[in-house]
Amino acid sequence: MATVNRRIVLASRPHGEPTPAHFRMEEGRVPSPRDGEILLRTRWLSLDPYMRGRMSAAKSYAEPVAIGAVMVGEVVAEVASSNNPDFAVGDLVTAFSGWQDYALSSGRGLRRVDPHLAPPTTALGILGMPGMTAYTGLLTIGDPKPGETVVVAAAAGPVGSLVGQIAKLKGARAVGIAGGPEKCAFLRQALGFDAAIDHRGDDVADALAVACPDGIDVYFENVGGAVFDAVLPLLNNFARVPVCGLVAGYNATELPPGPDRSPMLMRAILTRRLRLQGFIVSDFADQARDFARDVGGWLREGRVRYREDIVEGLEQAPEAFIGLLKGHNFGKLIVHVA
Repeated sequence: MATVNRRIVLASRPHGEPTPAHFRMEEGRVPSPRDGEILLRTRWLSLDPYMRGRMSAAKSYAEPVAIGAVMVGEVVAEVASSNNPDFAVGDLVTAFSGWQDYALSSGRGLRRVDPHLAPPTTALGILGMPGMTAYTGLLTIGDPKPGETVVVAAAAGPVGSLVGQIAKLKGARAVGIAGGPEKCAFLRQALGFDAAIDHRGDDVADALAVACPDGIDVYFENVGGAVFDAVLPLLNNFARVPVCGLVAGYNATELPPGPDRSPMLMRAILTRRLRLQGFIVSDFADQARDFARDVGGWLREGRVRYREDIVEGLEQAPEAFIGLLKGHNFGKLIVHVA
């Protein structure tokens, strides 16, 4: 077993877009587990947009990463050594042990991963936090009905792609918004979306109106910005808008230019009786078994599909994460560590 533990820590807080200089690679000794502890060896690391918020000291739903601390992140890890009778060497688990090769754990909060049921990386994507975000947000807040139109932003990502597929399973129309013709073709041809709009095009609002001739009943929001501006006029009376992310503004250092548009938004909420609800996936922790049963079953039956974008090497995590915030990834972004 290796004796060196590589750790990527937060070197400084970014003002605007993160750069590689905001991260630092450190090396230390691999820790030894005490009684009741296990040593985890990171196999795969999940990279997710929420990590940008953890780099900031601004008040949020979770504590920020401290300067000099290991960057937060969920991993699939292998038990490298164990002094805990509940875990054997070779077991695979998910853990929030962050951007590093090795970590100690008491075993509390770990989720076992069975590689015989699905590839282990799915525990970080379609069968993990992103998948549960899509499942709980869409079904609990969005509540799509047969024949309704569901629109989702970042539709080629791990959350958006499952939102659209679940909408189809529930009998709704699925319209995805994604960046670039390749992603849009993937939504239509591989995932069965009814329409896909390229948000990099010049006529996003017009294209969306054509794709949604009867308006929008559910809009799953994880981008914000100009995409939401195009969606808002098309929301029907009593439309539901689950909000799980606003990645378009994560690197913003000031409010967008132009007049204050909040009165227009508030008037739309009132007159069209819109339901906008922000949520964090942990709000629906009690639905974890339903999620695992339903999405796991759909995956085994071939009724839902997924795509992964895997980067090789822990040292590549900072650049890959910076690209994630710019939409460079295609599918669930994962770093293969070991």
